[in-house]
Amino acid sequence: MERLKQHIKPGEVYRRSDLEYYSSAVDRHLNRLTHDGSLMKLSPGLYYAPKKSKFGVVPPSDKSLVERFLKDSSFLLVSPNAYNSLGLGLTQLYNTTWVYNHKRRGEFVLNGRSLVFKLKSGFPLKLSSEFLVIDLLNNLDELAEDKDQIINNFKNSFDRFDALELVKMAAQYGSGKTKKTVKSVLKKTHLSRA
Repeated sequence: MERLKQHIKPGEVYRRSDLEYYSSAVDRHLNRLTHDGSLMKLSPGLYYAPKKSKFGVVPPSDKSLVERFLKDSSFLLVSPNAYNSLGLGLTQLYNTTWVYNHKRRGEFVLNGRSLVFKLKSGFPLKLSSEFLVIDLLNNLDELAEDKDQIINNFKNSFDRFDALELVKMAAQYGSGKTKKTVKSVLKKTHLSRA
């Protein structure tokens, strides 16, 4: 068990399979380490070595949690709350985070939080306003907002976004309906300027 303890660093997330090489009785040792507080069980087969601050235990970051869960760093965390920052009149708050990835689909509870894993063929490495607009249009049916009002606000706010980047994001990540919407707004914007 001491050999196992030497390989556990505070603030790190581990899979059971990461630790089995350092123990001859990994399940028994993990059980003991969980009981003595050296590890916290986040979900079946997923553990966190608590890092402490003056305010208590610092929870693991969503990024490190998802990375260990997927055994992959190719994913994107998206909260529908981020759409509110686009200035398109969205006001709802959502208690969910979507994980765009290439491996898993479904809802999983990790560290007491529900994360919805969505299989996507492609997604950028980081969020941008233009990607968020395209993602918003892709997910309109899942939101508790007035869809027509959002599209109308998007048409009226089109100049606030980088048009070339929007077209690029729509081409790469947009659904057919989203591509059509962006194309029609772009066309109307150019006609009104002519």
